[in-house]
Parts: sequence; C-alpha cells; structure tokens
Amino acid sequence: MRTTRLSRRTLALAGAALLTTVLTACGSGTDHDMPGMNHDGASPSASASAGHAMPGMDHGAPVADGAGAPADNRSGYRFDAAAATLPAGQPTDYRFSITGPDGKPVTAFAVEQTKQMHFYAIRSDLTGFQHLHPTMAPDGTWTAPLAALTSGSWRTYASFTPDTGDGKGTALVLSRTVDVDGRADAAPLPAAATTTQVDGYTVTLQGAPMATMAHPVTVTVTKDGKPVTDLQPYLDTYAHLTAFHEGDMAFAHLHPASAAAGGRGGPELAFHAEFPQAGNWRLFLQFQTAGQLHTAALTLKVG
Repeated sequence: MRTTRLSRRTLALAGAALLTTVLTACGSGTDHDMPGMNHDGASPSASASAGHAMPGMDHGAPVADGAGAPADNRSGYRFDAAAATLPAGQPTDYRFSITGPDGKPVTAFAVEQTKQMHFYAIRSDLTGFQHLHPTMAPDGTWTAPLAALTSGSWRTYASFTPDTGDGKGTALVLSRTVDVDGRADAAPLPAAATTTQVDGYTVTLQGAPMATMAHPVTVTVTKDGKPVTDLQPYLDTYAHLTAFHEGDMAFAHLHPASAAAGGRGGPELAFHAEFPQAGNWRLFLQFQTAGQLHTAALTLKVG
C-alpha cells in the first residue's frame, strides 16, 4: 500500500516526511530514538515530472532508521562532536564525526540529493536555520562552516546514509545540542500561516496534513503577483523542504521524489507529505533563482 511505504521512509527520518512528486514531493544528545513540471516557463502540473524519480526515493530505497525525539546515536552509529559551546556573532567551523558500530569513524557515505552529508543547525526557538554540506577529511572528520550564530541553545543534525558496514543503505538522522555563548532571549514561534515572503517572492502553501497520514501539499511561488517559472535546480530538485517540530525539535526532511528535468521549474511544487506527529512544525523551503538561494519559513499546524 502506498501510504505504508511512505510511512516506513518518513518515520525513519526522525519524523521526516517523505514527499513523492506530485510531491512525493531535506555537548549532548539523548539516548532516545530519533523521531531533520513543465520547464518551459508554463505552469507545471503534478504529472509533468512524475516520470523522473529521485535517486534513493523509489520503493526499492533502503528504509531509514529511527523515530521519536532527536538523538545522538542510533543503530550503533553515533554523532560525535568535541565542541559543547560555540562563540556568538562570528562564523565558526563546527567539526564532528560519525562513529560506526565498530567504534571507528565512518568514511564511506552514499550520495543523497547530490551530497554525502546534509547538516542542519537551528536554534531551540526554531529560528536561525542553516542547511550546510560539510566537507570530510580522510580520517572521517567533517567540517561545517557555520555562519554567525545568535546566543542560546542550538541543535545540530547530521543526515546521512552509510555506504559500508552493518548499516549500509540505512538512512539516519542524528542530532546533538550545542550552546552558543551569551544571553539568550527566545523568540515566540510565528503563528501558523499559509503564506510568507522572502526576497520579494511570495510562497503560498495549500493543504491540511494530518499526523501519520499521507496528504498532498502544494507550494506556489510568485513574485509581484505573477507566477515564478524560472526556479533553478537545487540539490537536483526545484525546492528543498525541511521541518522541525515545536518543543521536541523532531526533524522532518521533505523533498520531491523527482529530480529537476531542466533549467526552469515552478510555479507549483507538489508534495505528498506525511508528518509523524501533530502540533506546530516550522517549515523551511529553499529554492534558487538567478544563482541566488532563497529560504522561506512558515509555521504549519498539523492536526
């Protein structure tokens, strides 16, 4: 059953939601389990891109492991980082490694959406989102070049798939907390909304997903009231969607299952989303135009 297949993938990605095109469509830890188109300028349809499956997103893809609150270890794999605190207000290199069940640093990773590692940092009040693709040294040490951070408690996420060992082919999302120096004033979570603006673009979301149920969601991008049809490929798709749950900061990686099939996409991006739990989720949609990456954020209430 299609919903069952989606559920396996989604729950394993730390509360991640699997988007299949037509939007099938991205210290201290804890010891708990992890919950992280028509392309010629005309308005696309869901079926226009249905034939281009994303790597690793078909029904034969490895099932991801983990469900629940964020954790720094799962299935014998551990997210290790020396820094428990980081400075505020300045760029910082965050170094970490992934240790395998044998106790050794993992150095072989499968490519997911063009990258071997997707790294995220977000403040505990769900502000300050950063999505990076760190570089790995031969010894398995990863370096993520974080932009300046504001004071407070942050959580970092490493999303990856081992390409060797006992966990080969199993998608994992591991997470750790890190404190940033200075006084922290939490910002209130913005109210749930169906539209938001970024860099002159308006992003509108349609759909009312319910927890644990696959549900269609559509994102439309416009500018000055006109449809945007020049979305450029980013990580092999026309948009990258990540969500974090208010409170426990569960991670959901929502991304199209179809790869970008040309140099122009939009204005509609269809997702088939499934969230593992109800409540407020802070969504971060990343899309690219004219070589510039835009990040739009909005709060979605999942019933």
